Amino acid sequence: MGPIELLNHLANFVAPALFVSALLVLMGPVLGGVSPFRLAWYWKLAINFAVGVLALMLAVLVLGRDGKVAGYGLLLASVATSQWFLQGAWRR
Repeated sequence: MGPIELLNHLANFVAPALFVSALLVLMGPVLGGVSPFRLAWYWKLAINFAVGVLALMLAVLVLGRDGKVAGYGLLLASVATSQWFLQGAWRR
């Protein structure tokens, strides 16, 4: 596998985490109100993205391969929990 193919595989591996993170950061103020944390949107995106990639890596290690529904469920649960924490809903 050459470097272009490796880059393509890695980009496709992290794409779901980026999409879910971006969607939650964009919809956060609409669904959760104003956050008590004064973080810019790009920091929230970066934190959610890192949590999502870690969840996908954990799913690959536990399940043995990428693309299983349980792995994507773990991705959604972990990024939603991260966004919930960043939105400050646990303080209400």
